[in-house]
Formats: sequence, structure tokens, C-alpha cells
Amino acid sequence: MVASRKKVLAIVLAGGEGKRLMPLTADRAKPAVPFAGIYRLIDFALSNVVNSGYLRIVVLTQYKSHSLDRHVTQTWRMSTMLGNYVAPVPAQQRVGKHWYLGSGDAIYQSLNLIKDEKPDIVVVVGADHVYRMDFAQMVDQHVESGSACTVAAIRQPIGLADQFGVIDVHPDEPRRIREFLEKPTDPVGLPDNPGEVLASMGNYVFDADALVEAVTRDSTTTGSKHDMGGDIVPAFVRRSQAGVYDYKDNVVPGATDRDRGYWRDVGTLSSYYAAHMDVVSPLPVFNLYNFDWPTYTSYGPQPPAKVVQGADGVDSRVDEAVLSPGVVVSGGIVTRSVLSPAVSVGAGAVVDGSVLMNGVRVGPGAVVRNAILDKNIIVPPGAQIGVDHDADRANGFLVEDGLTVLGKDQAFPGS
Repeated sequence: MVASRKKVLAIVLAGGEGKRLMPLTADRAKPAVPFAGIYRLIDFALSNVVNSGYLRIVVLTQYKSHSLDRHVTQTWRMSTMLGNYVAPVPAQQRVGKHWYLGSGDAIYQSLNLIKDEKPDIVVVVGADHVYRMDFAQMVDQHVESGSACTVAAIRQPIGLADQFGVIDVHPDEPRRIREFLEKPTDPVGLPDNPGEVLASMGNYVFDADALVEAVTRDSTTTGSKHDMGGDIVPAFVRRSQAGVYDYKDNVVPGATDRDRGYWRDVGTLSSYYAAHMDVVSPLPVFNLYNFDWPTYTSYGPQPPAKVVQGADGVDSRVDEAVLSPGVVVSGGIVTRSVLSPAVSVGAGAVVDGSVLMNGVRVGPGAVVRNAILDKNIIVPPGAQIGVDHDADRANGFLVEDGLTVLGKDQAFPGS
């Protein structure tokens, strides 16, 4: 049976708590965190799966999943006539009185989904990375290789190896995994490029029966953390059943030379911010305008964005900025920033190098610089955020890595 005729079920692991993204994850799961104005992080994983032609998808959720469940349910609807679906599935304690103990245990506790669907292949992907990838190409290699497990990996400079889980390949068989190395200090470079190593992307392809057997065995393994990357995949490696898929070989329609191969783990506030700056640059490192491989989402009944003069007749100025539907800039200055739906910027206000989420209102004359403002923040007229970090801390704002961050609905002192 050729790969294109294999029956594929996609499982999206979306239970991440995202502690390092606090306060953005104080009220939502990490995959539900907004990104680039109109999207949620999970939209990138789901769009990749759907664009790859896989239309039967379950989303395993756990931590503060209400907004994530609502977004998936309202946005991701498939044709029921063809039997396609995107279904959020909460932790159900099907095998004991405990929640998911790890990503491997999440799949173990959800084996009924695989049993019901009876797929040949299971594609397992994370829900909180920003990238484009055609999983069908990875599935083709998986089937051709005869491996029971295939891990997607991205090349990284060997000097950064101690920051990643590194995949050591057989010198004579560069598509076969010899060993999984957790943040090695003395790694061996790749056979075709000694200055690079392969880092796991957290995306996997399995033969369905092999995955079922592996997570079932792991469920009773003493000392296991029941983690896909830490326990399940290394078990396949020990049995010489694991292959690696090099992300550089993935060809996505519409990719540009500049954004080809882009992948970013937005697990920290600084990386989340940096990914937004990748989007707003004149020649973006990650191009949102790839209509051949669209990123799907829903942002509700918002009117078009509008840029107008302020009440005093002063013109607005907007440069290197992403303006979502419903944004109104009235005589303000917006540079190097992402404005989400229904954001307003008043006369004489300055927004520079910042990420403003839905419903943020920046009053006249206010300044917001190098900041992330979560939903519904109201910046009073003349107020300053990100200008004086000591003042920001005194106001109760989080200051980290040069960024000032306000959580959802956080009030400005005295407002």
C-alpha cells in the first residue's frame, strides 16, 4: 500500500501549561495564546495538518482549556458527510483517577480514539510552534523507510546543541536514529555537515499498532515520565525502529527563500516576542502572506482596519506593523508592532516594538514601547509602558528580558 492510500489519524498534543509564558497563560492553555493578531498558536499546527491532506484530527487538551476548546469548536469545522473532523478531547481519566502524566500518557489514556478510527498511521504533533510543514512528505518517507517511528528534526548549529534534545544518527544511515541525547555538551556533527546537529521538533509519525504497543508498555514502566520525547521515542531507538525526517527536505508550496525552513518554539516571552518581530519586518522571516499554504483561523465579525487623522488633525503614521481587522489608529504612531482585532490607538500615542492583543486601548498621548499587552488592557491618556522599567515594576507590571508584559484585563494603577 502506497503512503497516499494509508489511513491517517492526526493527534495534536495541546495540553501544555506554558509556565514560561506567564502571564499570557494565566487564563488559557499555551496553544490558545494569540499570535500575529488574528491567530492562536494551535492554528499553525492544525493548518499544517489540514494542508497536508489529513482531515481526521483529535486535539488532546488538559490545562485551562476552555478558550482553546471554544476556538477549535467554533473555527475548525470539517465536512461530516465525508467523515472528517477536528475534535477537542479533554483529559477523561479513562484508565485511572489521575490526569495526564505526560504526552505519552495522554495518548495512552486516549487509545479509544485510535481504536475507533483504526488508522494505519498516526501523526502526532505539538500545538505551540510557529512553522509550515507538509506532513505528507514525512509520512511518505516513514512508509518507505519501514521504520515504526519517525521523528521530525531541524538542523541547528553544533554550538547550540546543549540547548536541545539532539538526535544522533548512524554515520552510514543518516535517516536512522542511533541515540537520543538530552542537551549534550560534546555532540557529534552530522555526516554531511559536521557543524550542525539535528534537534527534535516534537512532531512524530508512527505505525498505529506500534504506537499503541509502545504507550501501553510505557504505562507500566517504573521510573518513566511518560513523555513522547523522553520515553516513548527512545524506546523505539533502543529497538532500532526509529528514523529521522530532516526538516530541510520539506518543500511547502509558496515558501520564499527567506522563510523556507522557518520554525520557532515560542515557549518563552522573549521567543514569543521575537517571533512577532519576524512577522513585521519588511522582508519577513516568516511570511503570513503565503496563499498557497494558508493558515486558517476565525476572528469574528470585525470591520476593516482604519488609519485616520486624530481629532487635532494630526496624521497617523504606521510602519512595519500588522493591523488586524477592527483596528483603529486615530492620529497615533505605530511602528514594528502587531495590533490584534479591535485595538485602538489614540491621538499622539506611540506604539513601538509591541504586541497588543484583542481590545487593547491606548489613550491619547500614551507611549507603549517593547511591551506585550494581553486582552482588554486600557492604557490611560499620557501613560507610559516600557519606557522606564523601574516605573513598570512599581506599577506591578512584569519586566523580563527587556520586555514589559501585562496580563489579561490587568488594570493600570490609578485608572
